[in-house]
Order: sequence, then C-alpha cells, then structure tokens
Amino acid sequence: MTVLITVWGASPGVGKSTLCGGLSRWLADAGLRVDHFREEEVLTRPQFAAVAEAFTATGAVDVETLIASTAKFVDSVLASGDDVVIADALVPFVPTLLAMGHGEETIDAFMADLTEVLAPVCPVMVFLDGNAEVALSRAARRDGEQWLDWYVRKLARYEVSPPVTDVPSAVRYLLRERAVTLGAVGRKDWGLVVIERADELPQDEVLRVAQQGLMPWLGSTVTPG
Repeated sequence: MTVLITVWGASPGVGKSTLCGGLSRWLADAGLRVDHFREEEVLTRPQFAAVAEAFTATGAVDVETLIASTAKFVDSVLASGDDVVIADALVPFVPTLLAMGHGEETIDAFMADLTEVLAPVCPVMVFLDGNAEVALSRAARRDGEQWLDWYVRKLARYEVSPPVTDVPSAVRYLLRERAVTLGAVGRKDWGLVVIERADELPQDEVLRVAQQGLMPWLGSTVTPG
C-alpha cells in the first residue's frame, strides 16, 4: 500500500525540508519508488492547478478546491505506482485554513473529508516539535533577516488569530497553529509521529528518530538507518 508521509513542524526553520530530503534518500536507497513533493511544488503540480489559480487570483483558496485537488493528487499517486510520497508541508492544510479565517469547527469538518480522500494512501504525519522562537531565528540566519520581516508581514496580512504584528506575536500564533494542527490530526485516523525538541537535535538524530517512528507503517520493506 502506498504511504503518504507528510512532514510538518512547530515553525519555519525547524528542519522540515532537511528531514524530507533525508527520508526520501533513505527510502529510495531501500529500493522503494519515492515521490518527494516539495513545499513550493503546490503551485506547479498539475493536480493542484486550481489551487494555484485561485491563490494567484484572490490570495485565498476555498475548502472545496483543496479537497478536489487533493483527490486528483491521490489518483495520480495510485496511477504512478509510487510506494511512498514524502510531502513537505502539504496536507493537512491547517495553516492555510487558519490564514483564511476558518475556525476549528470548520477545520474539523474539512479534516473528515480530507481523511476520506487520503485513505487510499495511508496518511502519516511526522511533526517536528520545538521552540518556535528558536526555529524562526534559525530560519532568519539561513535566509536573512529580510525573510523574517517578510514572514511577519505575511502573517499580518492574513489577519490570523491571535493577530501578528512582530516576532513575539508570530511565535504566539505559531503555538496556536501547532495546537490546531496536532489536534485535528489526532482526532482523525492518521498515523502520527511527534519528534520532540527537534530544534535541539542534530539532523542525523532527527532522521533516525523519524525512521524508527515510521516503521509501523513501512513494515519490513526498510530498516532504520
């Protein structure tokens, strides 16, 4: 059965993309067919064309479009015969829904529909937990202070709750985003692997913990690194 491993985290800079790359190489080396769906590809993958079009035109995407596009993506995965999809910050779209002003009741209803759509690809979330303030500082060192300014402005533009005006308020918002994301996934029939203090661990240790945590869904096809 195809497994969809979606990697999320407590904040930008916590190591999602690095972990996705490590998992993709590990599984490919084990002989599995792996599709590494990078975060930015949501605007270029043909199955998400309607999402890209809506976002470009209005800056928002409705829940029906997200569900329909995800269903097309699942169909394409099953048709391709891939064993594993590694998705960097794609599903479950919770931060997108929060940014669009949706409340937790709407998000729970959306998650019920999304879980049904994803059932054929066995969704498992790996969540990199940690200190959002530390992770944001790491991202700023990597991408420059201008990135941090851009990120704060982006959150402020979406009028998220609690509102964001500076880095401390961005950290408070990320705490809510974390809670809503983990709560929504935990209430549905998803696999969940939480890596605590991911911002403090070396990259190879984060990868090792993720490998161990994913074994129940990957079975005997691979061995931990």
